[in-house]
Amino acid sequence: MTKKLGDIASYSKERISIEELTLDNYISTDNLLQEKKGKTKAEKLPPYGGMVTKYEEGDILIANIRPYLKKIWYSKGSGGSSSDVLTLRVDDSFDSEFVFYSLFRDDFFNYVMKGSKGTKMPRGDKNQVLDFPVPSYSKGIQNKIAKVLSDLDAKIELNSKINAELEAMAKLIYDYWFVQFDFPDENGKPYKSSEGQMVYNEELKRDIPEGWEVKEVEDVIDRIIDHRGKTPKKLGGDWSNEDDSIIALSAKIVKGGKLRNLDQANRVNRELYDKWMSEKLIDGDVLMTSEAPAGEFYFIYGMTEYCLSQRLFALRANPSIVLPSYFYYELSSGYGYYQIMGSLSGSTVFGIRQDVLRTIKVVVPERGIQTRFDSIVLPQLKKIKEIEKENAKLTELRDWLLPMLMNGQVTVN
Repeated sequence: MTKKLGDIASYSKERISIEELTLDNYISTDNLLQEKKGKTKAEKLPPYGGMVTKYEEGDILIANIRPYLKKIWYSKGSGGSSSDVLTLRVDDSFDSEFVFYSLFRDDFFNYVMKGSKGTKMPRGDKNQVLDFPVPSYSKGIQNKIAKVLSDLDAKIELNSKINAELEAMAKLIYDYWFVQFDFPDENGKPYKSSEGQMVYNEELKRDIPEGWEVKEVEDVIDRIIDHRGKTPKKLGGDWSNEDDSIIALSAKIVKGGKLRNLDQANRVNRELYDKWMSEKLIDGDVLMTSEAPAGEFYFIYGMTEYCLSQRLFALRANPSIVLPSYFYYELSSGYGYYQIMGSLSGSTVFGIRQDVLRTIKVVVPERGIQTRFDSIVLPQLKKIKEIEKENAKLTELRDWLLPMLMNGQVTVN
């Protein structure tokens, strides 16, 4: 038994002044995240004054532009939303979190797309949205279903916060040691602040600690691995949907130090994987996008079975010169990164050629400092990968349970 969404919820008609909003509680299509990942902090407020739609705790916010991007968020507070965001308020007869998870299903977004208007920028039909059928259980059962799913999401959110802290901590140590040069000296004091000896480096046009070197990427790596135009058809195969198939990474998947939307990635079977990746990835390899966009990085650790598809390099450090953990941060956020971004070229698509990448300058610290950094940061990177893997399993479990809980195949005792 179902009820139409419009029978149990309505669009918020309350208004709030933009002057009352902050970057934390303003919601637009820009800061709602794709693939039902919630929301992030807004980058800016509307440049004009006036009023926008007000949302309250328990409201459901959905981006109404390009519904196929699946942007939805359940509010835990109050704020304001732009006109392109549907702000739904559930009445007291239904559990609002249960309704949220009912709309969280892919079925809902497919339904909205069927009623959308426009081709380049499809927009959902607000009236058609309200006709979507929501399962009608007793409120007690609704509460139980919502709690199972929200408990899983709460664990995913907690894990994400732990990872954010670990990432911030590792980045802070890198900045403190290798940008400010205040790594611990032989007496445990910050090197530069304690008047450690600095030497001017002509290549970088700045001072670096005495005894440190500057080398080109070419001189600190074992190799660079890329896809070199490989495609399944060129290798005598095709994409695969088999359970044990291997993910083919592309540039659009690597973002912000993470692999995103892996469930949408193309895959190949193991036979094609062995042909494609005759040179397999290993722990410590640094993935880098070469274009569209260039300069996104990911540190390979724990899970190494990937194909390198479009616009990706894998750089393998020579550990006798630079340790992989240090090399990753030097390229992704240090001096190497700024050189890479300054070396992009192209007319319509900006990118970096492999021959240019090999000439990027890398600061090579004294070996003992690298080793101390690695002993602190590598366990953090390892923990980050373990948590990412756990979150992937929790997300898979939630998405597997969701439709069965909604259609009654699975019940909560």
